[in-house]
Amino acid sequence: MFKINENYLKLPGSYLFSTIGKKVAAYTAAHPEKNIIRLGIGDVTQPLAPAIIDAMHKAVDEMGVKETFHGYAPDLGYEFLRAAIAKNDYADRGCDISADEIFVSDGAKCDSGNIQEIFSLDNRIAVCDPVYPVYVDTNVMAGRTGNYNPQTEQFENVIYMPCVAENNFAPELPKETPDIIYLCFPNNPTGSTITKAQLQEWVDFANKVGAVIIYDAAYEAYISEEDVPHTIYECEGARTCAIELKSFSKNAGFTGTRLGYTVVPKDLKCKDVSLHSLWARRHGTKYNGAPYIIQRAGEAVYSDEGKVQLKAQVAYYMNNAKVIYEGLKSAGYTVSGGVNAPYIWLKTPDKMTSWEFFDYLLEKANVVGTPGSGFGPHGEGYFRLTAFGTYENTVAAVERMKAL
Repeated sequence: MFKINENYLKLPGSYLFSTIGKKVAAYTAAHPEKNIIRLGIGDVTQPLAPAIIDAMHKAVDEMGVKETFHGYAPDLGYEFLRAAIAKNDYADRGCDISADEIFVSDGAKCDSGNIQEIFSLDNRIAVCDPVYPVYVDTNVMAGRTGNYNPQTEQFENVIYMPCVAENNFAPELPKETPDIIYLCFPNNPTGSTITKAQLQEWVDFANKVGAVIIYDAAYEAYISEEDVPHTIYECEGARTCAIELKSFSKNAGFTGTRLGYTVVPKDLKCKDVSLHSLWARRHGTKYNGAPYIIQRAGEAVYSDEGKVQLKAQVAYYMNNAKVIYEGLKSAGYTVSGGVNAPYIWLKTPDKMTSWEFFDYLLEKANVVGTPGSGFGPHGEGYFRLTAFGTYENTVAAVERMKAL
Protein backbone atom coordinates (compact mmCIF):
# COMPACT_ATOMS: atom_id res chain seq x y z
CA MET A 1 0.00 0.00 0.00
CA PHE A 2 1.24 3.50 -0.75
CA LYS A 3 2.52 5.66 2.10
CA ILE A 4 2.37 9.39 2.69
CA ASN A 5 5.18 11.75 3.63
CA GLU A 6 4.44 12.00 7.34
CA ASN A 7 6.55 15.14 7.65
CA TYR A 8 3.55 17.01 6.25
CA LEU A 9 1.62 16.02 9.37
CA LYS A 10 4.08 18.02 11.49
CA LEU A 11 2.85 21.28 9.97
CA PRO A 12 0.49 23.05 12.40
CA GLY A 13 -2.76 24.27 10.87
CA SER A 14 -3.09 25.50 7.30
CA TYR A 15 -0.91 27.88 5.31
CA LEU A 16 -1.18 31.41 6.72
CA PHE A 17 -2.65 33.06 3.65
CA SER A 18 -5.11 30.21 3.09
CA THR A 19 -6.47 30.82 6.59
CA ILE A 20 -6.79 34.54 5.88
CA GLY A 21 -8.60 33.80 2.62
CA LYS A 22 -11.09 31.51 4.35
CA LYS A 23 -11.80 34.03 7.11
CA VAL A 24 -12.36 36.86 4.64
CA ALA A 25 -14.55 34.68 2.41
CA ALA A 26 -16.73 33.69 5.37
CA TYR A 27 -17.10 37.30 6.51
CA THR A 28 -17.90 38.48 2.98
CA ALA A 29 -20.55 35.80 2.57
CA ALA A 30 -22.18 36.89 5.83
CA HIS A 31 -21.89 40.60 5.03
CA PRO A 32 -22.08 41.01 1.25
CA GLU A 33 -22.86 44.72 1.60
CA LYS A 34 -19.50 45.50 3.23
CA ASN A 35 -16.64 47.04 1.23
CA ILE A 36 -13.56 45.04 2.24
CA ILE A 37 -10.15 46.66 1.75
CA ARG A 38 -7.39 44.07 1.46
CA LEU A 39 -3.97 45.05 2.75
CA GLY A 40 -3.04 41.50 3.69
CA ILE A 41 -1.59 39.31 0.96
CA GLY A 42 1.29 41.06 -0.80
CA ASP A 43 -0.26 41.05 -4.26
CA VAL A 44 0.29 44.05 -6.51
CA THR A 45 -2.59 46.10 -7.91
CA GLN A 46 -1.00 48.23 -10.65
CA PRO A 47 -1.09 46.87 -14.23
CA LEU A 48 2.01 45.77 -16.08
CA ALA A 49 4.03 48.66 -17.48
CA PRO A 50 3.56 49.54 -21.18
CA ALA A 51 7.11 48.50 -22.10
CA ILE A 52 6.42 45.03 -20.69
CA ILE A 53 3.09 44.71 -22.49
CA ASP A 54 4.71 45.77 -25.78
CA ALA A 55 7.38 43.10 -25.35
CA MET A 56 4.77 40.45 -24.63
CA HIS A 57 2.72 41.41 -27.70
CA LYS A 58 5.83 41.16 -29.88
CA ALA A 59 6.72 37.78 -28.38
CA VAL A 60 3.19 36.47 -28.95
CA ASP A 61 3.44 37.45 -32.62
CA GLU A 62 6.78 35.65 -32.86
CA MET A 63 5.18 32.48 -31.50
CA GLY A 64 2.77 32.49 -34.45
CA VAL A 65 5.51 32.41 -37.08
CA LYS A 66 7.45 29.28 -37.95
CA GLU A 67 10.82 31.02 -38.15
CA THR A 68 10.50 32.70 -34.73
CA PHE A 69 8.49 30.09 -32.81
CA HIS A 70 9.96 28.93 -29.49
CA GLY A 71 9.24 25.68 -27.66
CA TYR A 72 10.82 24.60 -24.40
CA ALA A 73 13.07 27.24 -22.85
CA PRO A 74 16.72 26.37 -22.10
CA ASP A 75 17.31 24.90 -18.64
CA LEU A 76 18.95 28.03 -17.22
CA GLY A 77 16.64 30.39 -19.07
CA TYR A 78 17.15 32.36 -22.27
CA GLU A 79 20.53 34.01 -22.71
CA PHE A 80 18.96 37.41 -23.53
CA LEU A 81 17.30 37.57 -20.10
CA ARG A 82 20.20 36.16 -18.09
CA ALA A 83 22.57 38.64 -19.78
CA ALA A 84 20.25 41.55 -18.94
CA ILE A 85 20.05 40.40 -15.33
CA ALA A 86 23.82 39.95 -15.04
CA LYS A 87 24.47 43.44 -16.36
CA ASN A 88 21.76 45.44 -14.61
CA ASP A 89 21.40 43.68 -11.28
CA TYR A 90 25.03 42.79 -10.75
CA ALA A 91 27.71 44.24 -13.06
CA ASP A 92 26.26 47.76 -12.80
CA ARG A 93 26.52 47.41 -9.00
CA GLY A 94 30.11 46.20 -9.18
CA CYS A 95 29.23 42.56 -8.49
CA ASP A 96 30.94 39.65 -10.20
CA ILE A 97 28.05 37.46 -11.30
CA SER A 98 28.03 35.94 -14.79
CA ALA A 99 25.00 35.06 -16.90
CA ASP A 100 25.66 31.31 -16.57
CA GLU A 101 25.37 31.58 -12.77
CA ILE A 102 21.77 32.78 -13.10
CA PHE A 103 18.88 30.29 -13.19
CA VAL A 104 15.59 31.70 -14.47
CA SER A 105 12.42 30.25 -12.93
CA ASP A 106 8.69 30.80 -12.57
CA GLY A 107 9.11 32.72 -9.32
CA ALA A 108 11.17 33.19 -6.18
CA LYS A 109 8.56 31.45 -4.03
CA CYS A 110 9.13 28.20 -5.90
CA ASP A 111 12.90 28.57 -5.72
CA SER A 112 12.88 29.43 -2.00
CA GLY A 113 11.00 26.21 -1.38
CA ASN A 114 12.91 24.04 -3.84
CA ILE A 115 16.49 25.13 -3.10
CA GLN A 116 16.58 23.05 0.08
CA GLU A 117 16.39 19.88 -2.03
CA ILE A 118 20.10 20.05 -2.87
CA PHE A 119 21.08 19.89 0.82
CA SER A 120 21.34 16.89 3.13
CA LEU A 121 18.52 16.31 5.63
CA ASP A 122 20.94 16.49 8.56
CA ASN A 123 21.67 20.17 7.90
CA ARG A 124 20.35 22.51 10.58
CA ILE A 125 18.64 25.69 9.40
CA ALA A 126 18.54 29.11 11.03
CA VAL A 127 15.69 31.51 10.30
CA CYS A 128 14.62 34.95 11.36
CA ASP A 129 11.61 35.01 13.66
CA PRO A 130 9.19 36.27 12.37
CA VAL A 131 9.83 35.08 8.83
CA TYR A 132 8.20 34.24 5.49
CA PRO A 133 6.53 30.84 6.24
CA VAL A 134 7.78 29.08 3.09
CA TYR A 135 11.35 28.78 4.42
CA VAL A 136 10.39 26.73 7.46
CA ASP A 137 7.42 24.90 5.93
CA THR A 138 9.38 23.42 3.05
CA ASN A 139 12.14 22.23 5.38
CA VAL A 140 9.47 20.63 7.56
CA MET A 141 8.05 18.84 4.52
CA ALA A 142 11.52 17.56 3.68
CA GLY A 143 12.04 16.17 7.19
CA ARG A 144 14.85 18.49 8.24
CA THR A 145 13.29 20.27 11.22
CA GLY A 146 12.25 17.65 13.75
CA ASN A 147 8.95 17.83 15.60
CA TYR A 148 6.81 20.86 16.39
CA ASN A 149 6.50 22.03 19.98
CA PRO A 150 3.05 23.60 20.44
CA GLN A 151 4.14 25.28 23.69
CA THR A 152 7.03 27.18 22.11
CA GLU A 153 5.44 27.20 18.62
CA GLN A 154 8.80 26.17 17.23
CA PHE A 155 10.37 23.13 15.58
CA GLU A 156 12.97 21.35 17.67
CA ASN A 157 15.82 21.32 15.14
CA VAL A 158 15.48 24.90 13.86
CA ILE A 159 17.58 27.81 15.13
CA TYR A 160 15.23 30.77 15.56
CA MET A 161 16.80 34.22 15.47
CA PRO A 162 14.46 36.71 17.20
CA CYS A 163 13.74 39.92 15.29
CA VAL A 164 12.18 42.22 17.87
CA ALA A 165 11.92 45.92 18.63
CA GLU A 166 15.03 45.76 20.83
CA ASN A 167 17.24 44.80 17.86
CA ASN A 168 15.33 46.89 15.29
CA PHE A 169 13.72 43.71 13.92
CA ALA A 170 17.05 42.49 12.51
CA PRO A 171 18.62 39.21 13.68
CA GLU A 172 21.82 38.87 15.65
CA LEU A 173 24.43 36.27 14.75
CA PRO A 174 23.27 32.95 16.27
CA LYS A 175 25.14 31.47 19.22
CA GLU A 176 24.52 28.00 17.84
CA THR A 177 26.15 27.00 14.56
CA PRO A 178 23.74 26.58 11.64
CA ASP A 179 24.44 24.90 8.33
CA ILE A 180 21.90 26.87 6.27
CA ILE A 181 20.94 30.47 7.09
CA TYR A 182 17.85 32.09 5.61
CA LEU A 183 17.99 35.89 5.37
CA CYS A 184 15.50 38.24 3.72
CA PHE A 185 16.25 41.95 3.31
CA PRO A 186 14.34 44.18 2.94
CA ASN A 187 12.48 41.89 5.27
CA ASN A 188 9.11 40.27 4.88
CA PRO A 189 7.13 40.77 7.13
CA THR A 190 8.78 43.50 9.24
CA GLY A 191 10.08 45.78 6.48
CA SER A 192 13.40 46.04 8.31
CA THR A 193 16.82 46.28 6.64
CA ILE A 194 20.49 45.99 7.55
CA THR A 195 23.46 47.97 6.29
CA LYS A 196 26.15 46.63 4.00
CA ALA A 197 28.54 46.46 6.96
CA GLN A 198 26.04 44.39 8.92
CA LEU A 199 25.46 42.05 6.00
CA GLN A 200 29.24 41.67 5.64
CA GLU A 201 29.28 40.30 9.20
CA TRP A 202 26.85 37.57 8.12
CA VAL A 203 28.98 36.70 5.10
CA ASP A 204 32.11 36.53 7.25
CA PHE A 205 30.28 34.38 9.81
CA ALA A 206 29.01 31.96 7.15
CA ASN A 207 32.45 31.55 5.62
CA LYS A 208 33.98 31.03 9.07
CA VAL A 209 31.60 28.27 10.18
CA GLY A 210 31.07 26.70 6.76
CA ALA A 211 27.42 27.68 6.43
CA VAL A 212 25.52 28.72 3.32
CA ILE A 213 23.27 31.79 3.25
CA ILE A 214 20.06 31.66 1.24
CA TYR A 215 19.42 35.34 0.67
CA ASP A 216 15.96 36.49 -0.41
CA ALA A 217 16.24 39.89 -2.13
CA ALA A 218 12.70 39.98 -3.53
CA TYR A 219 12.11 43.53 -2.30
CA GLU A 220 15.42 45.17 -3.19
CA ALA A 221 13.75 47.55 -5.68
CA TYR A 222 12.14 49.34 -2.72
CA ILE A 223 15.42 50.26 -1.03
CA SER A 224 15.73 54.02 -0.59
CA GLU A 225 18.73 54.37 1.74
CA GLU A 226 22.25 54.32 0.31
CA ASP A 227 23.86 52.13 2.98
CA VAL A 228 21.37 49.29 2.43
CA PRO A 229 22.73 46.68 -0.05
CA HIS A 230 20.65 45.61 -3.05
CA THR A 231 22.35 42.21 -3.29
CA ILE A 232 24.45 40.07 -0.98
CA TYR A 233 27.15 39.96 -3.65
CA GLU A 234 28.06 43.54 -2.78
CA CYS A 235 29.82 41.90 0.19
CA GLU A 236 33.33 40.50 -0.08
CA GLY A 237 33.39 36.71 0.06
CA ALA A 238 29.72 36.21 -0.73
CA ARG A 239 30.47 34.12 -3.82
CA THR A 240 31.77 31.31 -1.60
CA CYS A 241 28.84 31.20 0.83
CA ALA A 242 25.64 32.70 -0.62
CA ILE A 243 22.75 31.82 -2.90
CA GLU A 244 20.46 34.70 -3.87
CA LEU A 245 16.76 34.59 -4.76
CA LYS A 246 15.15 37.37 -6.79
CA SER A 247 11.65 37.99 -8.07
CA PHE A 248 9.94 40.06 -10.76
CA SER A 249 6.66 39.90 -8.84
CA LYS A 250 7.06 42.93 -6.59
CA ASN A 251 9.38 45.18 -8.60
CA ALA A 252 7.60 44.68 -11.95
CA GLY A 253 4.14 43.39 -11.04
CA PHE A 254 4.62 39.81 -12.30
CA THR A 255 2.47 38.17 -9.62
CA GLY A 256 0.09 37.05 -12.36
CA THR A 257 2.73 36.20 -14.95
CA ARG A 258 5.38 34.55 -12.71
CA LEU A 259 9.08 35.14 -13.20
CA GLY A 260 12.11 35.00 -10.93
CA TYR A 261 15.65 33.75 -10.75
CA THR A 262 18.25 32.25 -8.44
CA VAL A 263 21.97 32.96 -8.43
CA VAL A 264 24.30 30.11 -7.50
CA PRO A 265 27.95 31.13 -7.94
CA LYS A 266 30.39 28.55 -9.26
CA ASP A 267 32.70 29.31 -6.31
CA LEU A 268 30.13 27.96 -3.84
CA LYS A 269 31.17 24.42 -2.94
CA CYS A 270 30.73 21.77 -0.28
CA LYS A 271 34.16 20.16 -0.10
CA ASP A 272 34.80 19.57 -3.81
CA VAL A 273 31.15 19.47 -4.91
CA SER A 274 29.80 22.53 -6.74
CA LEU A 275 26.37 23.67 -5.60
CA HIS A 276 26.05 25.31 -9.00
CA SER A 277 26.24 21.91 -10.68
CA LEU A 278 23.77 20.40 -8.19
CA TRP A 279 21.21 23.14 -8.80
CA ALA A 280 21.78 22.88 -12.56
CA ARG A 281 21.06 19.15 -12.35
CA ARG A 282 17.96 19.73 -10.25
CA HIS A 283 16.85 22.57 -12.52
CA GLY A 284 17.23 20.40 -15.61
CA THR A 285 15.28 17.50 -14.12
CA LYS A 286 12.51 19.45 -12.38
CA TYR A 287 12.46 22.63 -14.42
CA ASN A 288 10.26 25.42 -13.08
CA GLY A 289 10.94 27.61 -16.06
CA ALA A 290 9.02 30.54 -17.46
CA PRO A 291 7.94 30.49 -21.13
CA TYR A 292 9.51 32.55 -23.88
CA ILE A 293 6.80 35.23 -23.80
CA ILE A 294 7.30 35.88 -20.08
CA GLN A 295 11.08 35.91 -20.35
CA ARG A 296 10.85 38.53 -23.11
CA ALA A 297 8.64 40.51 -20.75
CA GLY A 298 11.35 40.18 -18.11
CA GLU A 299 13.95 41.48 -20.55
CA ALA A 300 11.80 44.58 -21.07
CA VAL A 301 12.07 45.36 -17.35
CA TYR A 302 15.68 46.35 -18.03
CA SER A 303 14.95 48.51 -21.09
CA ASP A 304 15.25 52.28 -20.74
CA GLU A 305 11.47 52.64 -20.97
CA GLY A 306 10.91 49.78 -18.54
CA LYS A 307 13.24 51.26 -15.93
CA VAL A 308 11.45 54.61 -16.00
CA GLN A 309 8.00 53.07 -15.85
CA LEU A 310 8.85 50.66 -13.05
CA LYS A 311 10.58 53.35 -11.02
CA ALA A 312 7.27 55.24 -11.07
CA GLN A 313 5.38 52.09 -10.07
CA VAL A 314 7.68 51.41 -7.13
CA ALA A 315 7.29 55.06 -6.06
CA TYR A 316 3.51 54.62 -6.18
CA TYR A 317 3.61 51.76 -3.70
CA MET A 318 6.16 53.47 -1.48
CA ASN A 319 3.92 56.51 -1.32
CA ASN A 320 1.20 54.15 -0.09
CA ALA A 321 3.63 52.90 2.56
CA LYS A 322 4.25 56.48 3.65
CA VAL A 323 0.50 57.10 3.88
CA ILE A 324 0.06 54.05 6.11
CA TYR A 325 3.11 54.73 8.27
CA GLU A 326 2.48 58.44 8.87
CA GLY A 327 -1.29 58.09 9.16
CA LEU A 328 -1.20 55.33 11.75
CA LYS A 329 1.70 56.84 13.67
CA SER A 330 -0.19 60.14 13.97
CA ALA A 331 -3.17 58.17 15.31
CA GLY A 332 -1.07 56.69 18.11
CA TYR A 333 -0.21 53.29 16.64
CA THR A 334 3.33 51.94 17.05
CA VAL A 335 4.65 51.28 13.54
CA SER A 336 7.94 50.48 11.78
CA GLY A 337 9.09 49.51 8.29
CA GLY A 338 7.78 51.24 5.19
CA VAL A 339 11.03 53.05 4.34
CA ASN A 340 12.91 50.45 2.32
CA ALA A 341 10.06 47.98 1.90
CA PRO A 342 6.36 48.00 0.97
CA TYR A 343 5.39 46.61 4.38
CA ILE A 344 4.35 48.31 7.62
CA TRP A 345 4.88 46.38 10.85
CA LEU A 346 2.28 47.42 13.40
CA LYS A 347 2.18 46.65 17.12
CA THR A 348 -1.33 45.49 17.96
CA PRO A 349 -3.16 47.86 20.37
CA ASP A 350 -4.63 47.04 23.76
CA LYS A 351 -2.55 43.86 24.13
CA MET A 352 -4.62 42.09 21.48
CA THR A 353 -3.17 38.95 19.96
CA SER A 354 -2.42 39.07 16.25
CA TRP A 355 -5.51 37.07 15.29
CA GLU A 356 -7.72 39.00 17.72
CA PHE A 357 -6.65 42.20 15.99
CA PHE A 358 -7.24 40.59 12.59
CA ASP A 359 -10.84 39.78 13.53
CA TYR A 360 -11.34 43.17 15.16
CA LEU A 361 -10.01 45.05 12.13
CA LEU A 362 -12.08 42.97 9.71
CA GLU A 363 -15.30 43.40 11.65
CA LYS A 364 -14.96 47.02 12.80
CA ALA A 365 -13.10 48.60 9.89
CA ASN A 366 -13.54 46.04 7.09
CA VAL A 367 -9.77 46.08 6.55
CA VAL A 368 -7.70 42.92 6.02
CA GLY A 369 -4.10 42.62 7.17
CA THR A 370 -1.80 39.75 8.14
CA PRO A 371 -1.41 38.51 11.73
CA GLY A 372 2.22 38.65 12.79
CA SER A 373 2.02 35.34 14.64
CA GLY A 374 1.56 33.63 11.28
CA PHE A 375 5.20 34.45 10.57
CA GLY A 376 6.51 32.93 13.81
CA PRO A 377 6.19 33.16 17.59
CA HIS A 378 8.05 36.47 17.83
CA GLY A 379 5.50 37.94 15.45
CA GLU A 380 2.81 37.63 18.10
CA GLY A 381 1.42 41.01 19.08
CA TYR A 382 2.26 42.47 15.66
CA PHE A 383 0.46 42.89 12.38
CA ARG A 384 1.61 43.37 8.77
CA LEU A 385 0.00 45.83 6.39
CA THR A 386 0.99 45.92 2.72
CA ALA A 387 1.39 49.00 0.56
CA PHE A 388 0.43 47.09 -2.59
CA GLY A 389 -3.17 48.28 -2.60
CA THR A 390 -4.48 51.18 -4.65
CA TYR A 391 -3.82 54.67 -3.32
CA GLU A 392 -7.53 55.30 -2.83
CA ASN A 393 -8.03 52.10 -0.84
CA THR A 394 -4.88 52.76 1.18
CA VAL A 395 -6.10 56.19 2.23
CA ALA A 396 -9.54 54.80 3.04
CA ALA A 397 -8.09 51.95 5.11
CA VAL A 398 -5.96 54.33 7.16
CA GLU A 399 -8.93 56.60 7.83
CA ARG A 400 -10.99 53.62 8.98
CA MET A 401 -8.23 52.50 11.34
CA LYS A 402 -7.75 55.99 12.71
CA ALA A 403 -11.46 56.11 13.52
CA LEU A 404 -11.33 52.96 15.69
